[in-house]
Amino acid sequence: MQEKIGSIFFDAYGTLFDVASVARKCRELFGDSAVELTALWREKQLQFTWLRSLMDSYTDFEQVTEEALICACRLLNLVPKSGKIASLMAAYDRLDAFPEVKAALAGLNGFSLSIVSNGTPAMLSAAVESTGLSEIFAHLISVDEIKVYKPSPRVYALALEKTGLPAAGAAFVSSNAFDAAGAKAFGFRAVWVNRGGKPWDGPGERPEVEIEDLSGLGEIVGV
Repeated sequence: MQEKIGSIFFDAYGTLFDVASVARKCRELFGDSAVELTALWREKQLQFTWLRSLMDSYTDFEQVTEEALICACRLLNLVPKSGKIASLMAAYDRLDAFPEVKAALAGLNGFSLSIVSNGTPAMLSAAVESTGLSEIFAHLISVDEIKVYKPSPRVYALALEKTGLPAAGAAFVSSNAFDAAGAKAFGFRAVWVNRGGKPWDGPGERPEVEIEDLSGLGEIVGV
């Protein structure tokens, strides 16, 4: 019999906050290259976190995000002027929440809800404030505290330190396959939010629990 879930941890970017929503600002600054730039920026952002962890050469997520943006611009032959970079970085602190997020989280009464993210404390505070989610989360847990990125097991261990619950008594919710795989390997009840019905592209077996968006989470945890 599975242990009752008492705590739910959420990834931030791509799970709660729509990283593609920054495309509006990209379009304003870079026109028809916006969609391609947004996608490549995200790809390089994640790639750089993994490389930084492997190199044991940590820089915080704000710097990684800016480095990834400049790299993406150059790869697409776009001129990364400082004013445009600053505007896009500011927009990243005001990403939209996915449409169902606020209602889905409000329905999870009785659970301790926390964010576990690569984002810096300042980035996470800005994101929850701009989306009206400030009062929902017990903890905003940043990898900046231990200076290594997901999916390092040290990140998931940090989440448990904040709550005092065993992994078996917690769910970890992420739309990023590498993150869901890392959480499952660590021992969490991993929930993969498969927005768009994508094929599994994480290492190892996919988590047993898969939902289309967060509106289905309540049924999973027994609300």
